[in-house]
Amino acid sequence: MYICLEFYWSISLQIKPKHANLNLMAEQEKLPGGKSTNENRKKKEEEMSFLEHLEVLRWHLVRAVVAVVIFAILAFANYHFIFDTLILKPKTPEFATNQFFNWISQVLNIPALAINDKPLQIININMAGQFATHIKISLLAGVILGFPYLFWEFWRFIRPALYEKEQKYATGAVVYSSLLFIIGILFGYYLIVPLSVNFLGSYDISDQITNQINLSSYISTVSSIVLAGGVVFELPVAIYFLSKVGLVTPAFMRRYRRHAYVVLLLLSAIITPPDVFSQIMVCFPLVFLYEIGIVISKRVAKKREEDLLEA
Repeated sequence: MYICLEFYWSISLQIKPKHANLNLMAEQEKLPGGKSTNENRKKKEEEMSFLEHLEVLRWHLVRAVVAVVIFAILAFANYHFIFDTLILKPKTPEFATNQFFNWISQVLNIPALAINDKPLQIININMAGQFATHIKISLLAGVILGFPYLFWEFWRFIRPALYEKEQKYATGAVVYSSLLFIIGILFGYYLIVPLSVNFLGSYDISDQITNQINLSSYISTVSSIVLAGGVVFELPVAIYFLSKVGLVTPAFMRRYRRHAYVVLLLLSAIITPPDVFSQIMVCFPLVFLYEIGIVISKRVAKKREEDLLEA
């Protein structure tokens, strides 16, 4: 909350505040003799703007929390669909990705490509384990389903501090960020989760040890992978905003392209099981997003140069 307020405050001071009470400001700047003091006016304006912006931020946060709670309640009520059809499905042979890899293994006659051909058994060892998992997944589902609205509320908060031209070019940020987040969620769910469940669930170091996967361990693995996929796919949006403030340029991204590829490969190794095949499959989309980021940064730089020429 404080970071958002500071970000908004830093840019809103450069333009006319949109939430200021103009009548009160006019009264404060009047002095005996018809003179006005700029310093006094600025001080009053800053004090009033800070309190009013704080009030605006509070209501944006309230609406965002209400949206998450509503989606969480819907997910809580539909727990059979959430768990049986979505969360627990990637560990079964009937899951679409598992069927695809099993079909490829039969066509190419490579049994090693088959994944999750045997259902993974999940156990619960805590008295309140299933109830706690139900609450946790409901809140997580509320955040994921409400992400477009959450980002829209954030956009509505910072929008008054932008110039009209900046608002025009940033309007699509909510749509693009939401779309990329959803694609990242689906990518992590349909590709990374089945590969991770297959590798980690079937890995053994001795025949004397039987894998009995705890419910909390399985849920933590699936949820962290899915969220990581959604966050990582926001890379083009992050590059756009970094380019807007001048921290990233197309020349910089091209110069350090090879270093970025190494970082992306390490990132894919973190969010995937430790096998080369999974890392490569995840790294390719990240490299593609990085190249898209270069194009976006180039367009931002070109637009900045055009604005300077017009000025």
